[in-house]
Amino acid sequence: MIASPLANRHVPAANREPRRNGRSVDMLLLHYTGMTSAAAACEQLRGPESGVSCHYLIDEDGAITLMVGEEERAWHAGVSFWQGETDTNSRSIGIEVHNPGHSIGYRDFPAPQMQAVVALSRDILTRHAIPPRNVLAHSDVAPGRKIDPGERFDWPLLFRNGIGHWVPPAAADERQLAGRELAAFQGLLKEYGYAVGVTGELDEATRRATDAFQRHFRPALVNGIPDVSALRTAERLAR
Repeated sequence: MIASPLANRHVPAANREPRRNGRSVDMLLLHYTGMTSAAAACEQLRGPESGVSCHYLIDEDGAITLMVGEEERAWHAGVSFWQGETDTNSRSIGIEVHNPGHSIGYRDFPAPQMQAVVALSRDILTRHAIPPRNVLAHSDVAPGRKIDPGERFDWPLLFRNGIGHWVPPAAADERQLAGRELAAFQGLLKEYGYAVGVTGELDEATRRATDAFQRHFRPALVNGIPDVSALRTAERLAR
């Protein structure tokens, strides 16, 4: 089994299988549990009847539980899309970070927990060729369906520690995009990896992708509306 030496314990998850079509890992996906406790999340993630699993679970105190070896395919992404591919599970390692989530008490991620996220992520990156732009939120690959780990997750901290891709968000400018500017924003999102078409029209796919982009890269205002600030932030990412 390929696993991080940072894990404090091993609780095997039932839902695991070989990665399909010989796909190698090129993505690290961050989630929140959305449950009342990490213990409850662990029970959910370990059982066959849940239909889900993950590679690692991190409690608020920073304790790391190994659930699926990194060489195997865990069931954490669900219906998803990134850079033209839909089998996210076969190309990714999934980390569940305990937080009750938006439905039952979303809160900041404690410092010990975030430090564990940093340490584990850096360790994973030593074993897999994961480009910075492929360190992602669950919401990035499943926009509209998922919103975790959400706007309170400390992506800048990861970036300062050599993990992922991030730029300071552009200054607030809520003028809504339309026409060519909207098409330019859609093009940037699509090139980055999001499931969006370049139409110049504000369709539902664009709203969903914009919401996901905002939660990750412009968290001060998350409303799914493409605006000038989001466009300028996307331009910085592209550069």
